[in-house]
Amino acid sequence: MFGIIRPCRHSCPSLREAWMAHLCGLCLTLRDGQGQGARLATNYDGLIISVLTEAQGTAASPHRTAGPCALRGFRPADVVDARAAGARLAATVSLVLAAGKLRDHVADGDAAPGTGPARRRLAARWEAAGARMGAEIGFDTAVLTATVDRQIVLEGRAGVPLLDLTAPTEDAVAAAFAHTAALAGRPGNATALAEAGRFFGRVAHLLDAVEDRGPDAERGAFNPLTATGTTLEEARRLCDDAAHGLDLALRELELEDRHLVDALLGREVRRAVKRAFTVRASYRRPGFARKAAAGVATFSTCGLWRPRWSRRRPMSWDGRCYLRGCDCACDGCDCCCCCDPT
Repeated sequence: MFGIIRPCRHSCPSLREAWMAHLCGLCLTLRDGQGQGARLATNYDGLIISVLTEAQGTAASPHRTAGPCALRGFRPADVVDARAAGARLAATVSLVLAAGKLRDHVADGDAAPGTGPARRRLAARWEAAGARMGAEIGFDTAVLTATVDRQIVLEGRAGVPLLDLTAPTEDAVAAAFAHTAALAGRPGNATALAEAGRFFGRVAHLLDAVEDRGPDAERGAFNPLTATGTTLEEARRLCDDAAHGLDLALRELELEDRHLVDALLGREVRRAVKRAFTVRASYRRPGFARKAAAGVATFSTCGLWRPRWSRRRPMSWDGRCYLRGCDCACDGCDCCCCCDPT
């Protein structure tokens, strides 16, 4: 599980249930489209595409009752159906971006010795599956695969400004967000969705750079902040500006139901920014065996359990937010989670 957006387990129950419907729907769509192994490509940010499609028109996002699943404690649940156009677009984007991450890990030397060829083959399969699924809903995944190539070229040049480095990610997310307007039959939303996608892509890229800054320095890997001499203060300013721009773009959208969209792309994005700049990991980095075992455990619990040393871990083993001074209880609240650091 990767991505920056996920509400705390103890936030508003209706928000959590709606979010889980899209998360489980994405996971099952990946399974139905490319097999069990593809569920590893499930990510928190990808499901936002499904959320945006449903918010513009519920008719484009049918639900169904999924049977008991080990990842949900063997309980059935309401999930977005794999036939939903938004779920299929989310699965398409998730597969292609996960393939890009696999290739990036091999290029950076992060892959375990001898696993590079296998990772490249898996990346090729996922890219092909993503292209096939995208074609079924009229989405050309070339804009996503080109992002990886553009990123590699830019990172190989000296003196490239920070926002030029984030531009490929911004363009890819903008294309995916804008296509939800076509799927939902709301072409008038396309421009605002593209703008929202650019700002969200910028935030995601910058937060990834902030969280990877230390580890990248340890292994001599490329980091956009280090390469451009950008301070954390400047990175925070750029993230805050992008989050504000995202809010403004969301206001321009015509939505049937904006509750989940505003919660995830509004409040949860701001929480993610605050979390990245205020929480620092203080745990010793694990070896390959521990990372592999923890990865299996994290996947098996649908991301609700994460190891203590995980940089992206937003909650404890029981789902409670681990930021100081937070108990995340939602007793008659207005669905505004209390997880912000104090």
